[in-house]
Amino acid sequence: MNEMTRKFPKITDEGLEDLRKRIGVKIERTVEPWCYEATRDNIRHYAHGIGDDNPLWCDPEYAKTTKYGDVLALPSFLFATSRIISGYVGGLPGVHAMWSGANWTWHKPILRNTEFRTEAYLKDLIEHDTRFAGKAIQQIYHVDFYDANTGEMLAEADSWCFRTDRDQARENGTKYTAAKKNGRKVYTQEELDKYYKYYEQETIRGAETRYWDDVSEGDELPTMVKGPMTATGFIAYAQGWGGLYIRANKLAWQLQQKHPSAGIKNKFGIPDCPERVHWEEEFALEVGAPGAYDYGPERTSWLTHQITNWMGDDGFLAKSKCEVRRHNPEGDIILIHGTVVRKFEEDGRYLLEIRQRAEQQDGEMSAVGSAIVELPKR
Repeated sequence: MNEMTRKFPKITDEGLEDLRKRIGVKIERTVEPWCYEATRDNIRHYAHGIGDDNPLWCDPEYAKTTKYGDVLALPSFLFATSRIISGYVGGLPGVHAMWSGANWTWHKPILRNTEFRTEAYLKDLIEHDTRFAGKAIQQIYHVDFYDANTGEMLAEADSWCFRTDRDQARENGTKYTAAKKNGRKVYTQEELDKYYKYYEQETIRGAETRYWDDVSEGDELPTMVKGPMTATGFIAYAQGWGGLYIRANKLAWQLQQKHPSAGIKNKFGIPDCPERVHWEEEFALEVGAPGAYDYGPERTSWLTHQITNWMGDDGFLAKSKCEVRRHNPEGDIILIHGTVVRKFEEDGRYLLEIRQRAEQQDGEMSAVGSAIVELPKR
């Protein structure tokens, strides 16, 4: 269908009023998660989906030598255990949802073969006026993560999507007008090699304990690179994370029967998932994005990857926050920077606050974040 003739559903007062009635109400039934358990393969698939080869997640023989005695799930793996934390939103059918951030607290390491139970509710709706699409609704969910067998709370998080009018975003397009006019970056091999050096130099702290005593405020973390962005990379993430609407054949048909707005016709007249903005250029342009782009939970996971590489096996990531600021379309390269901004003690724990910023190759802000890390003391 021609992008100039297709019209998408809009945000209405009636739709918002219906959604507000759900605030604070526990969600009893939702689509099943991608992963019920932190199996060896599930953990590895998620880690590899963000380009993380830390042996504490990926190598059981190495993990046997650590205090845990087996592989752990990387903290961001929990995105795969709840569709709601990952952006599966209710209400406003057919209105575009862009996952835009999360605020995580972890209480315990996630051990191999942990089985999960989650509880979730809609926490808040906040109206914004955005550069990207004019009126937008920030839809915030809260999710608690439990060990299904012991009942212990493992983690809790808020995440949010922005619901936007697709037509308005396409027509306004002010945020990405310059980027579209300039066209997509084409790299020389020399330019690529400059960024690939970050991969060559990437260090996983691992068994070399990083002590709280040895860290100072103002210390910089090694810059981490992600990219260049490709649709292949976005799909690699979806393989580990599971996606929200990716279904095949009969299961795709069943989903579309239950939720008609989850089947938006493609150029062949076939209903297909809205998630294809992450690999189908023309559909991404229809919704006002600068091109096929990365997933929000993927980007959040990149920020936690920088922290876990740096803190080592004996560190514990207690908190992480990420706010997504723009799309990362195919061709972008992201550089993640981190700085220790506070060193403190609290309830007998030795903690560091780290601020993070992710910038694309031209210096535009991609995401901002922060983390609280607990380290051992000498």
